Amino acid sequence: MGVVVAGAVSAVLLPASAAGAATPRPATVDKATADAFGRVAAAVLTERTDALVDGPAHRIAGKGGQKAGLSARMARTEGSDVSSLRTRKKRLAALGEVYTAGATKVSVDGVRVTGKRATVKVTETTTFTYKRIRGDEPASTGFKAHHELGFTAAKGGRWELTGIKATDDGPRAVNAPAPKQAKVAGVATTTPSAPKADTSWPARAVPKQRTSYDYAAMAAYSEKYWRNYNPDYRKFNEAGGDCTNFLSQALKAGGWKPETGKSADYRKWWYDGKGQSDSWIGVNEWSWYALNSKRVTPLANVFQMEVGDVLQMDFDGDGSKDHSMMTTYRSRYGMPYLTYHSTNTYRKSMASILASYPDADYFAYRT
Repeated sequence: MGVVVAGAVSAVLLPASAAGAATPRPATVDKATADAFGRVAAAVLTERTDALVDGPAHRIAGKGGQKAGLSARMARTEGSDVSSLRTRKKRLAALGEVYTAGATKVSVDGVRVTGKRATVKVTETTTFTYKRIRGDEPASTGFKAHHELGFTAAKGGRWELTGIKATDDGPRAVNAPAPKQAKVAGVATTTPSAPKADTSWPARAVPKQRTSYDYAAMAAYSEKYWRNYNPDYRKFNEAGGDCTNFLSQALKAGGWKPETGKSADYRKWWYDGKGQSDSWIGVNEWSWYALNSKRVTPLANVFQMEVGDVLQMDFDGDGSKDHSMMTTYRSRYGMPYLTYHSTNTYRKSMASILASYPDADYFAYRT
């Protein structure tokens, strides 16, 4: 698998304090160094992708050339993370999922230099090809993620990568290492409460009953706008994430009718040119509305979801749901595939989500 860097920056953004400053002159980097930052990012992210692909692992040499590379500590951290991803690959295989190929592209969105430190923002676009084990898996899954990398100037004019973090809300990408976090105590609530869904495989099928909703239209909408947002709607990426806003759009496309009222009333669900209900964009508020309105019923097991059904996650078990997504494909053997915003993702399997978040709490809804 090759390392691809697309659209590397041609200019470096300096801190505002540098404007008009006479002395001392702040550290800067030229285009070649900015491109080297991009190559380091691409190599690291590609190596993570490669760890999940079926076949022998390949270490990528010469990540940034002479201008940039990994610090010794970062190299150890990445080595540990790649090892953990190979363990995740085994968990995926046990759930019947294998990737035959993976491709990662990285574009550098900006570089900011302050003294001997550089902050580099990049966008990762990754696609995995599903192995046809049972014959009806989709062709591929993909996502677009954003990262912030920290570099420190070292001896000899070389920059060293000292840190990398994802900046998107929502579930981590399948090739992202798992953070170390503990579950916390739950919180009480007086609003409608969804029961937790079981995650054991396989699960008894629960076919959808005939309704007035167009589930194919819901899925088609999600798969049309998972990466290129619908300009008819506002985005909420910078205000806690766009996942439930995107889910609501898909539900509306499939026949859910608005119920107008006060925005804070979770018994209402609506969107217009000036505002929207909290239940349109809020993860917990959507659940409260959906259950109260009887537009959904809880499913006992996540593997019972079919096209148009909804999955929500509580990442750390604190009793507050963190993320919403829609099932847009289901294989004949019972694997749901989900599409969502934050991180923008296309047809990610339930197996992949469980492999990345084995300790999360899950809530499945029949729409």
